[in-house]
Amino acid sequence: MRCNANGGPAASKCSVAAGQTVTVEMHQHASRACTEEAIGGAHYGPVLVYMSKVKDAASADGSDPFFKIFQDTWGKASATSQGSDDFWGTKDLNANCGKMDVKIPMNLAPGDYLLRAEAIALHAAGSAGGAQFYITCYQVTVTGGGSSNPAGVTFPGAYKASDPGVQINIYQQMSEYVAPGPAVIPGGSEAVAGKVGSVAAPTGGASAPAATSSSQKAPASTLVTSVKPVTPVAEPTPTKAAVSSKAATSVKSSSTSAAGTGAGCTAVAKYQQCGGSGFKGCTTCAAGATCKVQNAYYSQCL
Repeated sequence: MRCNANGGPAASKCSVAAGQTVTVEMHQHASRACTEEAIGGAHYGPVLVYMSKVKDAASADGSDPFFKIFQDTWGKASATSQGSDDFWGTKDLNANCGKMDVKIPMNLAPGDYLLRAEAIALHAAGSAGGAQFYITCYQVTVTGGGSSNPAGVTFPGAYKASDPGVQINIYQQMSEYVAPGPAVIPGGSEAVAGKVGSVAAPTGGASAPAATSSSQKAPASTLVTSVKPVTPVAEPTPTKAAVSSKAATSVKSSSTSAAGTGAGCTAVAKYQQCGGSGFKGCTTCAAGATCKVQNAYYSQCL
């Protein structure tokens, strides 16, 4: 859960000016090719980005507090859709070849930081301990900027296994999703999952930067997310470490139906869903894989 826990920091630091956009990139496999889903296998969930002010990013061990600067979480696909069919940050990540553009807050104090990007897979999160965390960290030096030094949370410790955004059944109709961890700081931004369009202008009329840099775009399948800025304030209120206990989903559940095995049913690829409560797709896995039950709501070809 902690930055630089495996092998220590990278050999160098990247310089970035406050207000600029950086592109983080995450893949769950060894290839960076756009022919494979970055976080595939129906690993639906949010993408969250944190920063931590440190004395020296080249030697920081990740134990300092982190504050959230960006999130791309969940969006409703239709009035009757279940959570797994809704829009998610990881789906946006996959559509953009594993890349996600993130704006460094304009009012951030200059200095060294660790930047922590995280994708949380919720396909097996119906029971405690089922969520999967994909984490990547970067060493950056922020230049320019202002004087904001937001309070933060520590990893591990920021999340609990029972948090509504960590333990959640996404195989039912959802009315909301409560992301784990603190709120995005003033001056940060929140993407609107699955929404294609222009970037909203921040308060005050200034134009916001494009959500996706043209030099970083993937092939024609690229999905550019609209970004909702979090309004900056002159003196940001310190972020509370407490996690909301607000219920993450409605109590409506999808009806169970017979899984498809007949004519027109295409063999399910490895790592894709092949069963579970409410699942209406095919249950026959491609050659070399077997449909394995993960929990009552999710089975996967493995």
